[in-house]
Amino acid sequence: MTPESNSRKSPETPILSRAVILLSGGLDSATAGAIARSQGFELYALTVRYGQRHRAELDAAAKVAASMSVAEHRYVDVDLRSLGGASALTSDVAVPKHESVADIGTDIPVTYVPARNTVLLSLALAWSEILEAEDIFVGVNALDYSGYPDCRPEYLQAFQAMARLATKAGVEGGRLTIHAPLVGWTKAQIIRRGLELGVDYGMTVSCYDPDPNGRACGRCDACLLRRRGFMELNARDPARYVN
Repeated sequence: MTPESNSRKSPETPILSRAVILLSGGLDSATAGAIARSQGFELYALTVRYGQRHRAELDAAAKVAASMSVAEHRYVDVDLRSLGGASALTSDVAVPKHESVADIGTDIPVTYVPARNTVLLSLALAWSEILEAEDIFVGVNALDYSGYPDCRPEYLQAFQAMARLATKAGVEGGRLTIHAPLVGWTKAQIIRRGLELGVDYGMTVSCYDPDPNGRACGRCDACLLRRRGFMELNARDPARYVN
């Protein structure tokens, strides 16, 4: 009996399914990425510089991607400021501030960026087709959020249907799926799941109006919702705040 015939073959390394994760550097996208990773996907992170006023979340995205050991992290530039508009996230319009979550209105706020999620998902769709990936993860939420129309389940379902019609992969029988695991969760539920998966929320940036040192304002919609989520869990928010 030869040494080769007597040896035991090592099991083959399993081939993981690829998934694109839209990674903003915020709490929600970091949690969505952790969920995707826990489900066994090989992650490809996409961060879009769409003309947002501050770099804090872009820097945070690099840290989050590294913590998730993504296969690749790409930044894409699509400057939505060139179209004009008066979003508080891309122009000099002041970001609304409140004293509590109860003060947040029900109308679509001035922080809404026209068609942002459609643009971002389209870029993720293009990259997923190039990668031959059939799964896209996005951290949108339709409960504890600021009322954006492109965070709703019906929007995501419509985009998925469009994507299957509009791509070569879809026409040839691909099953592209848009995963929004957080869409029906409260902020507290999102944070709880992230903590269970080991997400370091100290790396994330949620604030719409951080100071030059990257410290959160504590009073914009995103800060208030984030802080309430941690408070409901009786957990410490590791974000750096101005006050």
